[in-house]
Amino acid sequence: MSSIKATIQMGLFAAGITAAALLVPGCSRPAPAGGTISRASADLHDSMRKLWEDHITWTRLVIVSTAAGLPDLTATTERLLKNQADIGDAIKPYYGNEAGDKLTVLLREHIVGAANVLAVAKTKDVSKLETAKAAWYANGESIAAFLSAANPGAWSLADMQAMMREHLDLTLVEAVAQLEGRYPDSVAGYDKVHAAILTMSDMLSDGIVKQYPKQF
Repeated sequence: MSSIKATIQMGLFAAGITAAALLVPGCSRPAPAGGTISRASADLHDSMRKLWEDHITWTRLVIVSTAAGLPDLTATTERLLKNQADIGDAIKPYYGNEAGDKLTVLLREHIVGAANVLAVAKTKDVSKLETAKAAWYANGESIAAFLSAANPGAWSLADMQAMMREHLDLTLVEAVAQLEGRYPDSVAGYDKVHAAILTMSDMLSDGIVKQYPKQF
């Protein structure tokens, strides 16, 4: 039993999870050097991660259902679309209802665009696929511009554009592998999507805390 405990502890430290992180309620990362993370900040951090993890999880399920032609596709897609409204609602306390609704619209377009890419990819029509991808990436640029405009001090346009492009690039690799039946590659692709979305999620929550420090 002691050897199992030691193994777990070694694994935590290898992953960079320190005792400080474990002592901060609701926080899954270490407190900054010389300070602590407030409960409100930790809650925002965790809730933002949950929302974006839902985003990529339900996206993966839509990819799998589309590739296999499963009967749960409609229900799964509806749940994925709900997640976009949840993300929009999450920023309303800071940027207002209009901004939250706008983000929801942009994210729903992101999902519809992804669905179009998947549907066209299954037909193997190269011309239509390029058109669908171009529209999808253009929407990604719009999302990046919207977020940067809301908080330019923390979310530079260049950074947001790079993060959105990475998200789309990695999701495309994951989806293509699934459609082509390269399942180990698809799983590995999802792991990369997951790591990238956590980085973006943390950037968003950190940016809100920086912009509205009195609320945290």
